[in-house]
Amino acid sequence: QVQLVESGGGLVQPGGSLNLSCAASGSALDYFAIGWFRQAPGKEREGVSCIITESGHTYYADSVKGRFTISRDSASNTAYLQMNSLKPEDTAIYYCATGVCNTIVVIRETRTTSWGQGTQVTVSS
Repeated sequence: QVQLVESGGGLVQPGGSLNLSCAASGSALDYFAIGWFRQAPGKEREGVSCIITESGHTYYADSVKGRFTISRDSASNTAYLQMNSLKPEDTAIYYCATGVCNTIVVIRETRTTSWGQGTQVTVSS
């Protein structure tokens, strides 16, 4: 199973930026797509963004469109989530995960989904 290691969270003021990384071990052939979920206190987990490894096609939640950009470096097998114009409502634990991209929920788990350890993103003045 693919191992995922996340980095890049932290505390930022509203309007600021953060870049999350998710380094995957093993082969990119081991998973179809990779992306991020987030979970804020007292809220359900939601899909944020997803990228299909072969085509590079991307998916975003409506709440982050135009502010977040997902990308993937095939050479290092690392996915990135560039988050700009951050808002307090973006505060959550962000988890990278392998899965399937989906136009409704953005990213969906499968029985072979691998998870990163999670990283805290806090947007506050």
